[in-house]
Amino acid sequence: MAQSPLVLTNVTKRFGGFTAVRELSLDVPEGGIIGFLGPNGAGKSTSLRVSLGVIPPDEGEVRLFGAAPNILSLRQVGFLPEERGLYKKMTARETIAYFARLKGLSAGAAKARADELMESTGLGEFRNARVSKLSKGMAQKVQILSTLAHKPDFLILDEPFSGLDPVNQQVLEDLIREEHARGATILFSTHVMEHAERLCDRIVMMARGRKVFDGTLPEAFATLDKGASLEVEQGFDLAAALTAKGFEAHRTADRGHGDAWRIALPKGAGPQDALRAAIEAGAPITGFAPDEARLRDVFVSLVGEAEAAALDDPPAEREEGVPAQ
Repeated sequence: MAQSPLVLTNVTKRFGGFTAVRELSLDVPEGGIIGFLGPNGAGKSTSLRVSLGVIPPDEGEVRLFGAAPNILSLRQVGFLPEERGLYKKMTARETIAYFARLKGLSAGAAKARADELMESTGLGEFRNARVSKLSKGMAQKVQILSTLAHKPDFLILDEPFSGLDPVNQQVLEDLIREEHARGATILFSTHVMEHAERLCDRIVMMARGRKVFDGTLPEAFATLDKGASLEVEQGFDLAAALTAKGFEAHRTADRGHGDAWRIALPKGAGPQDALRAAIEAGAPITGFAPDEARLRDVFVSLVGEAEAAALDDPPAEREEGVPAQ
């Protein structure tokens, strides 16, 4: 049986009287892409730091490649912290090669790897530009490439999409897929659910320092009440018409020219079954749409709309010395 790159068991981390992470257990399977999701302040960054031994847990156990984090196990990890930081006097090429050498590559191999990564991501013409002269987005790409330079077995990326424009977000998604195809296990934190929907085969959701969900995307969507929306001509009682057919309907809005209804789907029924039942009941239908489930809907169902509203907040700029959560 393959060894899990990372296992956390009942990990708790406090800062003074504040509990940032509470009794977190997590098993990251080898070869997966796992999304670590939640709003800012949910405990994601603290959990990742504890996972790497950057800060110790107050309670619980951390196993990185089967042992407590150590120099040998950390060489197998590529870590992108939420706080970006590069040596501004170095060139982009020197920066990537430097981090590759720190992880054990020879000087020649490190430079070749830097050239390969920069060419593949459209940064080739900037290889000799100093970091101080790069745009914020370009500098962030250089730091991401530095994380990948030694071809780590396990990538841990903390809010990697933050600060990137849509084009470079797509470049990063492609890089993550390429690293996964190479065989890397990938764990990334984000408050933007859409990235996880497109990339992940498993997700972990955090809220206020606690894990609220851990499973596959289909398992996440299965937690939602499935339904469909129907619009009918004003005055038609869709609830009464569908009750006898085993469907429950609730009017959600008066459109003036008609009424909008939401139909809850019983187990085993699909949106088309609800539509068929409405037609058979003689409903004067003017509109129909099946529910399109999103991970945000799952998060709302687990923690409530007020907590989920924090997903819309960008990662905060923190003062030096203030711990990430």
